[in-house]
Amino acid sequence: MEAHGGGLRRVLVLAFCVAGIWSAYIYQGVLQENVSTKRFDGERFEHLAFLNLAQNVVCLIWSFIMIKMWSSGNSGGAPWWSYWSAGITNTIGPAMGIEALKYISYPAQVLAKSSKMIPVMLMGTLVYGIRYTFPEYLCTFLVAGGVSTFALLKTSSKTISKLAHPNAPLGYGLCFLNLAFDGFTNATQDSLKARYPKTSAWDIMLGMNLWGTIYNMIYMFGWPRASGFEAVRFCQQHPEAAWDIFLYCCCGAVGQNFIFLTISRFGSLANTTITTTRKFVSIVVSSLLSGNPLSTKQWGCVFMVFSGLSYQIYLKWQKLQRLQKKRKAV
Repeated sequence: MEAHGGGLRRVLVLAFCVAGIWSAYIYQGVLQENVSTKRFDGERFEHLAFLNLAQNVVCLIWSFIMIKMWSSGNSGGAPWWSYWSAGITNTIGPAMGIEALKYISYPAQVLAKSSKMIPVMLMGTLVYGIRYTFPEYLCTFLVAGGVSTFALLKTSSKTISKLAHPNAPLGYGLCFLNLAFDGFTNATQDSLKARYPKTSAWDIMLGMNLWGTIYNMIYMFGWPRASGFEAVRFCQQHPEAAWDIFLYCCCGAVGQNFIFLTISRFGSLANTTITTTRKFVSIVVSSLLSGNPLSTKQWGCVFMVFSGLSYQIYLKWQKLQRLQKKRKAV
């Protein structure tokens, strides 16, 4: 009975994590699309980089509170100044990703940003001479083929009319630059974690958002006519936009909580599975609720991409199973 009760508790915690990640990030996606495409009294909110600054500030405060609540004294984690380089790429990358929404639809942006494996494998093959297996190349082919075909297919006139400045090549280019910067950010975070093993997820969140706040403040308010002043003016004139931005930031902070909980309880593979399926649901929600209709061929591309991502998750699961069997054998 105890084992059964423990198993049920574990399933309930997993369901809680899935519900938390899905609800936080799907709603954040709706808000992000709303702020980037909606006209507030006939005006568009053009300063999308302001979303990143607001997100940095909220997550900085949130992580500081969490550390004060749960951390016991000096944890021996990475010092705050060591995040300065990762903070640069973590500021530029997301800014490019969110700026892409001026040029391509939200489903197209989500799909493009789901192809992170492509630059990773390209760099691995060309720079480091890594040889991948046929199934890994098949995953990449499905994802790359799906994203490329989706980009080449004609977008509905209804979706194009909602964009501030329709320009598919520029939009997809910004998304892939975002992925490249994210790759450097993740590598730097892994390096810091290896050098300072006692670094907690909250330490990383605090350090990254501290530098993100500094860099974004300089960019948005560093000179008299900087865009931040115009963004604040817009929010003062349109409280509805300010409320959407605030909720967007809260969703990001809450979502981070659930991601940390999922990784600590169930591992990174479970987190990858949940976040990948969340992206698919976000595309469905955007298509049904936000008025971004996809053609049958475009839906085929979406399924092609997520088939590749699902197969990649399955390969990771198989690899994990083999490692666990080896450890048991030893």
